[in-house]
Parts: sequence; structure tokens; C-alpha cells
Amino acid sequence: MGSSLDRMSALGASLLANGVTFRVWAPRCRSVDVVVDGRAIEALVPRDGGVFDVMLEGLAEGARYKYRLDATRYRPDPASRFQPEGVHGPSVVVDPNRFVWTDQEFAGHALGELAFYEAHVGTFTPPGTFEAIIPHLARLVELGITALELMPIAEFPGSRNWGYDGVHLWAPQSTYGGPRGLRRLIDACHARGLSVFLDVVYNHLGPEGNYLAEFGPYFSDRTQTAWGPAVNYDGTGAEGARRHVIENGRMWVSEFHIDGFRLDAIHAIHDTSPVHILTEFADAVRGEAARLGRRVHVIAESHDNDRRIVLPSSAGGLGLDAVWSDDFHHALHRQLTAETMSYYVDFGSEQHLDRAIAEGFAYQGEPSEYFKRPRGTPSADLAGEHFVICLQNHDQVGNRPLGDRIGTLVPFEVVKLAASLMFVTPSIPLLFMGEEYGETARFQFFSSFLDKNLAEAVRKGRTEEMRRWDWSGPISDPNAPNTFVSSRLNHSLAGAPRHRGLREYYRRWLALRRTHPALGTRHKELTRVTREAEGAVLVVTRATPDGDEVKLVANLTSKTQPSSVDAPTWRVLIDSDAESFSGSGAAVPLAPYQCLLYEARR
Repeated sequence: MGSSLDRMSALGASLLANGVTFRVWAPRCRSVDVVVDGRAIEALVPRDGGVFDVMLEGLAEGARYKYRLDATRYRPDPASRFQPEGVHGPSVVVDPNRFVWTDQEFAGHALGELAFYEAHVGTFTPPGTFEAIIPHLARLVELGITALELMPIAEFPGSRNWGYDGVHLWAPQSTYGGPRGLRRLIDACHARGLSVFLDVVYNHLGPEGNYLAEFGPYFSDRTQTAWGPAVNYDGTGAEGARRHVIENGRMWVSEFHIDGFRLDAIHAIHDTSPVHILTEFADAVRGEAARLGRRVHVIAESHDNDRRIVLPSSAGGLGLDAVWSDDFHHALHRQLTAETMSYYVDFGSEQHLDRAIAEGFAYQGEPSEYFKRPRGTPSADLAGEHFVICLQNHDQVGNRPLGDRIGTLVPFEVVKLAASLMFVTPSIPLLFMGEEYGETARFQFFSSFLDKNLAEAVRKGRTEEMRRWDWSGPISDPNAPNTFVSSRLNHSLAGAPRHRGLREYYRRWLALRRTHPALGTRHKELTRVTREAEGAVLVVTRATPDGDEVKLVANLTSKTQPSSVDAPTWRVLIDSDAESFSGSGAAVPLAPYQCLLYEARR
């Protein structure tokens, strides 16, 4: 089925039966011309609301073009679908209906069915392309993953970047394979029953190749973010930026069959409009998905712990589906590593971990030393599917001074313990690429700015940022190619004995989350967390109203601890120390860092 975006009114270059319509919002320009293939020049006609457009007959897919602003400046299309020559190069006309989809039977997953796998396209494989991921999809399905979440893929400068410096929001990164490569990956995912989520950045744009301000008031003159001026969602001329984002979301759903979004750092999105931009965005993409007979979910990243994010708009909320809850990660990491730098300073109490497991948020209005203010809102009554938690993600690994993963910081048995605590919660789990087999390669911060001054500013800024980690040693140069290369996964590790056992442990947990009635995101209200042996043993009980019950008993220490479980009334479902999971096979619980998941006998 084709796109429901009206090709006669949509932004960008729209391919029609007899030519191409070019449309751009440029209220700051007196005149706009389109320059096609570096030669033909045609003036766009000014319309109401700062819009310029023109229809040119005889053009086809593949035509390259730029806009000439006020007869002097040549710029790519803000709504470009493809930038094969990079952020400064010409835009390319793309036919979204040329690709033949085979996913008509795939409608996406229910929210509670999601198990995320976060991946960076460039470092997931040596080729670093969308299509190079396809041979690995079967292993993700066998593992129990239901959703592949791609770090941002909007066109960014050069070929090496996390993606948060993207400037062409509508154009899939050219060095990853552009629109065709992305469509092939998504179609392949759907053929295997995998949903695909995009990490999208609507709070700022990158500094290089960002020409939007020359077209119109895309950015606020009143509010700033950590990355520069905030996007203008509520000031004079805000209708243009709002339309840009709304149509962008609809495009991903209609033209690329995307199943959901992770909205980056929404605490940096400022909007006092009667209808918040994120509510309007969520309504728009859900409407697009409904037209196609599909599901779409909108998940936010926010450090505010604000329940209103997932409350319906009718109850004063934003109406999003779920929110990343970093509290679980921070509390668990502090418990297992004793690190106190940066935001870990806030998580010194064992109650933080217990509350994050049972309720989603650890901070629900208490004072935060790190943020220097009260933080959070009550979350005990919110369903488990409203929270996404992790043991690792790109931020929690890559924003460390050395980009080191949890498996290089703690013993092997501790990694299994940490995974157990993530999987036993009623929240949605997210794995970071390679986590399931214990990848040892660092995931470092990297970029490839073409502007040398920007590259130097990033290098200095990264060094300054590490001071909050009490780090005075050297860090890798973000712009050095080897920083990127050394962050690639080594998939061959998955076959090594200990790594194979860890992967099997993850697979077993994910299978139980899907099939056991007392696990997964169900019945959060019946989750209980207690401590035994003076806090050395953590016990998590999950239950259903029908009497199904499981109990995770986890030894948090390097010493043997007593277990209070009455063996005749419980059956072991998972033993982290089993030989099949590369454990010692010890018969006496609780061995150091051992976790046992029991099921009540009925």
C-alpha cells in the first residue's frame, strides 16, 4: 500500500505520475529556486504560510537537486529523502512506492510483548550497513528478541557517528545504505517476526550541515539545550517545525513500515502549546499505523521520572506508551560495582534497587544530590509495560570514560546475576548489542565531523565531560577512525564456551518471560521485593491472581549465603550456576552471586 502522505501537499520532493513536486517551508526567504542536476533552475511559487512549491514535469527518481535561497545560497532540501553525497551535498528524488514489500502479514507487537535489542548500525558488523545486519536476524529471533531498535540513522556528517548529530531527519544515513538498504532490513525483520524501532532526535539537530535556520524559525530564541538552541515548538513560526516533525514521523510509518519510536531526551523538548508536540506526534503516527492495519508504539527517554509521560492526554498526560527508566540501571550498577561518580551518587541505598524492580521509578519525588532538586513522581500504580529498563545501553556504556562494558567490570557470575534481576522485573527489557554473549569490545564515543574546528571542539568537550566521572586519564579521540573500528562487535565470541553459556542464559530467561504467566510485564502490582541475610540476598516474588508464583533468590555477595526456600514446595526453573550456563554446577545454594528462579509447586 502506498503512502497516505498527500503527495500534492507533502514537504520535500514528491514523485507523481507526470513529474515531481518540490515543496519547502522557507518563510525567511524572499525567493526559492530549485536547481536540478546542477543545471536546470526553476523558481518555486510562494504560497500562504511561508511555503514555496513548484511542479516540474519529466523528472524521475534519482534526479539530484538543491534549493537556491535568495538567489545566493545553495542548500539541500530540509525534507530530503536521500543524501548520497553527505549532509552538504545535493538531495535526491526517491520513489517510496518502488520497493516491493513482503510484510503484509506482519502487524507489529503488543507493547507487553516487546523485548528490545539496541544496535548501532555502523559497529554491528564490519561493513556497517543496514543489509549487513540481515544475516544476524535469525540469531536474534532464536534468542527471544522481538524488537530491533536502531540508534539514530538520520543523515549525519561523515561515516562515523552515534547518530545524535543527524541533520537530515528524513534521509536514512547514506553510508549505511540509504533508503533502499533500510527498507530491505525492515522487510527482512518483519519476515522473521521482528518489530523495528527508530531512535529519533527531535530535541536538537547536529551542528554540521544544519541549514534549517536559513529556511525558517526552526529554533527557539528563548530556550537552550545542552546541544544548542531548542527546537521551536511553541514560539513565533512554530507551525513549521511542528509540521516538519509530524510529517517526518508519518513518513517513517507509511514509507518505511516502522513499528515504533524511541524519542531522545524529551526533557530537552520545550513546548507550552495547548497540545504538546509529542502528543500530536504520537496521535499522528498511530493514525498512520491504523490506516495501514499496523501497531506503532512511542517510547520516550527522559530523566525526569514523570508519570505524565505515559498517562493519556485526557488525564493530563502526553499519551506516550512507555518511558526509559534509568533508575534500575543506576541502582543495579551502583550495587554491583560500588561506583559513586556522576549520577551513581544518587543510588547508595539498597531501597533504590528494590523500588526500581517493583515499581519502575526509584526516585518518586525525593531530593536528588546529582540533579540538586526533588526528582520523580509515583509509579507503583503504572503497568509494567510502561517502563523500559536495561543492564547496558549506548549511553551507560559509551558515556563512560573508556566505554567499557559491565562484563569487563565485574566477574562473569555477576553479569548473570544482573541479567536475572533485569528479566525478573515486570518492566520491558532492553539489551545492548553483544550483551547477550558478553561482548568485550568497548563502545566508545565516536564522530567524523568534516569541520576541523568542530572536531576539535568535540574532542575538548568530551575531555571536559569526563571530569564528572572523576577521570583524569586520557580518553580516545572521538574523531580517530580507530575509536570507531575498535567499537565493532566481535560476533565470533558468541561461540566461545563461556560466552555461549551466557547467551543460553539470556535465551532461557527471555523464553520464560514469554511463556510463564507470572513473568513478563503482567501483574506488576503483585511484585514483591525483600531482603534476607542482612541484605546479602535479594528475593523477588512474581505472582498472578490465579495463584501462579515464581521467586528469584539472588546472592549479591562473593560469599556463600543461606537460602530460606523450602525446597519441597518449589521447583527450580533457572539456576545461574548450572553447567549449561557456564557455571560451576555446585549443588549447594547459595553460591557466590548465584541466582535461582523457583516456581511454586501446585
